[in-house]
Amino acid sequence: MKISIITVCFNSVETLANTIESVASQMYQDTEYLIVDGGSEDGSVEIIRSNEAKLDRWVSEPDDGIYDAMNKGLSMSTGDIVGFINSDDVYADSNALGQVAEVFVDPSVDACYADLVYVKRDNLQEVVRYCKSCEYQDGLFEKGWCPPHPTFFVKKDIFEKMGNFELSYSMGNDVELMMRFLARYKIESRYIPKILVKMRMGGESNRSLVNVVKQNVEILRAGKSNGIKISVPFFLMTKIISRVAQYQAKRKAIERFKSMSFPRQ
Repeated sequence: MKISIITVCFNSVETLANTIESVASQMYQDTEYLIVDGGSEDGSVEIIRSNEAKLDRWVSEPDDGIYDAMNKGLSMSTGDIVGFINSDDVYADSNALGQVAEVFVDPSVDACYADLVYVKRDNLQEVVRYCKSCEYQDGLFEKGWCPPHPTFFVKKDIFEKMGNFELSYSMGNDVELMMRFLARYKIESRYIPKILVKMRMGGESNRSLVNVVKQNVEILRAGKSNGIKISVPFFLMTKIISRVAQYQAKRKAIERFKSMSFPRQ
C-alpha cells in the first residue's frame, strides 16, 4: 500500500529541510514524497535540490496559491493513499506513516486523521496548543470541529470520485474538502488517538485577526454549499471554547511526548 506525501511550499527556506528530514525518517517504506514549490527565490529550491535523493518528484513553478499547488501535487501522486504535510510541519515520530498504514489495512476505510500539536516556531519541542480530535459523527462541523488537515489521509480514488480542493474559496479550502468528504458524502473514516504531527505556530490562516475572520467566513460558506446548517452564534461560541481547551490541554501533550521518540530536528 503506497502512501503519497505531498509538501507544497513557497519561500520556506528556514523550515523546509526539517520537513523533508521528517518524511525521510519514516520507518514505513512504501511511500513516495512529492514537493510542489511555487517558484521560491529564497533558497528553498537549493534545499530541494540538495535533498533530491529523498524525493520521488518535485517541481518549482508559479501557481495560484496553496490549494492550487496541492491539486497539482494530487495530479502528480501515484499512491493508494494521499496525505499532505506543510513545509513548516514535521511528523511527531518515525512511525507516523506506519500507524496510518495500519488503519488502511481495513479495506472499508476511506480516510483517517489524528491529533496535532502546535509548537513554537523556533522550538519544536515546546508545545503551545494540543489539537485533540475524535471519531467523526454528524453535527461536529456545526460546532466548529474539523480534523487537523496535516493528519488527514485519504484514498486517492476518493479524490478522483469526489473532487480535489475547491479553488473558489480564498481560505479554508481544506476545511471545505473535509466537510465534503465526511459530512456530505459520508466516507468511512477512522480516528487515530495519537499525536501525528507537530505544526509550527504562525501559519497563514492564523497569522492575523483579519485572516482568522476571513477563514471563518469562508468556512461558513463552505458549510452552506455542502448542506451543513450552521448557526453562526453557536459555531463561534463552540469554536472559541475549543481553542481555549487546546491551550489548556498542552500539559497532556507534553506528558505524551515523554513516551515518544522523535527524530532530531
